[in-house]
Amino acid sequence: MTAVTKWALGVAVLAVAALIAVLTLRGSGSNAAQPATGDLTGARAAAKLQACPPAAPKPVGQLAGIEADCLGDGSRADVGKVLGGGPVLVNVWASWCQPCRTELPVLQQYAAEPGAVRVVGVQVASPAADGLGLFARLGVHLPSLYDGPGQTGPIRTALKVPSTLPASYLITADGQVRFIATPRLFENTDQVRAAVKDYS
Repeated sequence: MTAVTKWALGVAVLAVAALIAVLTLRGSGSNAAQPATGDLTGARAAAKLQACPPAAPKPVGQLAGIEADCLGDGSRADVGKVLGGGPVLVNVWASWCQPCRTELPVLQQYAAEPGAVRVVGVQVASPAADGLGLFARLGVHLPSLYDGPGQTGPIRTALKVPSTLPASYLITADGQVRFIATPRLFENTDQVRAAVKDYS
């Protein structure tokens, strides 16, 4: 075998390997958020998050089939089913987001009020351990899904989350997903109640 033939064969093998890697990455995980990694037992115990809501019989269409971890216990869940059976207020947040630190306690307070709709968080673009630590420090125990540490996760993509966080959505009883544009940041429970009413 000549040197040129060996070189050409090596290039062909590398090209095939690269193609297989790209196709594998494209085919896997498109509907699954990256799981939370590391030993999170202590962080989960300290955060004391509520369990993710049970699966609803009718999932939210644009979120159906997407899988993600429940941040509180690490169980895998179908996001569309967890967020089905609305109304549900969905809050997308990240551990590094300063406005999220203002809003999360407000949402916790709202969720504890009589007549409140379910509130479910979605942690994005940050490590799960950081999110659990933030919840523990803030005394927030809302059930949350984990969309992975990267800048784009399947939940974030499906909801078309804007680049500025936090972002909230109301999922109506009939499964419509409505982005809450006003206000963008909840500073008190009156604003949350008003938004739930306006976007229902």
